Amino acid sequence: MQNAKLMADASIPLPLWYRTGAWVRRRFGPRLGVLNQFPPRPLSVPDHYRQHVPLHDPPVVSIVTPSFNQAEFLERTLQSVLGQDYQPLEFIVQDGGSRDGTGSILERYRDRLHHVESAPDGGQAQAINRGFLHAGGSILAFLNSDDLLLPGAIHCVARYFVEHPEVDVVYGHRIVINERDEEVGRWILPPHCPQALLWNNYVPQETLFWRRRIWDMVGGLDESFRSALDWDLVLRFHRAGARFHRLPRFLGAFRIHPKQKTETCHFDAGLPEQQRLRLAMHGRAVARPEGWLRAFPYLMKSLVYHRLYQVGILRY
Repeated sequence: MQNAKLMADASIPLPLWYRTGAWVRRRFGPRLGVLNQFPPRPLSVPDHYRQHVPLHDPPVVSIVTPSFNQAEFLERTLQSVLGQDYQPLEFIVQDGGSRDGTGSILERYRDRLHHVESAPDGGQAQAINRGFLHAGGSILAFLNSDDLLLPGAIHCVARYFVEHPEVDVVYGHRIVINERDEEVGRWILPPHCPQALLWNNYVPQETLFWRRRIWDMVGGLDESFRSALDWDLVLRFHRAGARFHRLPRFLGAFRIHPKQKTETCHFDAGLPEQQRLRLAMHGRAVARPEGWLRAFPYLMKSLVYHRLYQVGILRY
């Protein structure tokens, strides 16, 4: 009954003012939440991203990549992590039994991976939870098998955690790329806003890192989620009292392509799961226009940051 109600709410025709506003937002409004923003161009990051001062006693970082039939992109994902030149790193790949050539790719990288396994699973969340059973790091993250870490990301995150022991969760700006590794968008995020997080998820998952202590506190991913598992995780971090910080740097690249789960599962899982989370947070169903209006101050702030970045006042 509850799922039916959530599906019905997700399919309610949107009012004219909201549809008109959506048209205006796509063209003149915040870039946050918009994937295709400009024609494809070569992926570019500053030279200083590849330069870093080694930490005296670097923490162990454990990254899990869940994989299923993503051989087209998997090797690029692996190289983006292994090419970070960070030690000590535990890179774990938990594959769901792919049948598309993933196995031969993983075999080539097996000696550089902390753990690799290919076996049927109950979905992305379960694969990630299984992967973290083999992780011993004090800093954790997961990276989907079609996304990328940008150069120097792990060094940047590890240094921040070492210098700010009070912080539990960090994330950064996002570059959006296509299947050819060309960038088609950039998300410039303002400083973290707990209130905005309660209405929509603006945390780029591929840039998200957290301490083991908060992961153990919330008990890992909820395996009942297929699409909104990352938003559920950060909401549970929030409820557990985690301290968040948005780093002033692009940390990851989010890939859009026709087979992407974000696209294929948006209506049958994504929207109902988002409504499920809003219902849990606010005790009532929340229509999409209200969620956008509640996050409006944060979106306007993101627009300001985006414009300042465009004109070169903000540099990342």
